[in-house]
Amino acid sequence: MKLEEKDLVEEFSRSGGRGGQNVQKVETKVVLRHIPTGVTVVAQEERFREANRIRARKRMVAALLERERRIRLAKAAERSKERSRKAKRSWGATRDLVEGKRQRAKIKVGRGKWREDG
Repeated sequence: MKLEEKDLVEEFSRSGGRGGQNVQKVETKVVLRHIPTGVTVVAQEERFREANRIRARKRMVAALLERERRIRLAKAAERSKERSRKAKRSWGATRDLVEGKRQRAKIKVGRGKWREDG
């Protein structure tokens, strides 16, 4: 996947954690935001800004690919759900359903007679 630089906003700030005086003094933390999707990633593990910029771009590519994968899966699930909803029952399934309803009706009819006799 290719990232367009015009779609990215890059912000720098001071990192915390390891790195000593360098990370406390120099803005090495990189926050990278993809404008069209709103996806944001942060990289602050490295001591140097350039290393964090590279790491942030790799994370952005991975995040955008994951986002596309989730969208694809959601669309596929929706199509499958719609197909299932529209599908008609087979002849055998319909017969079993109707037979089950008849059995249930017999049980309920029997309950009414029991009350009248008692």
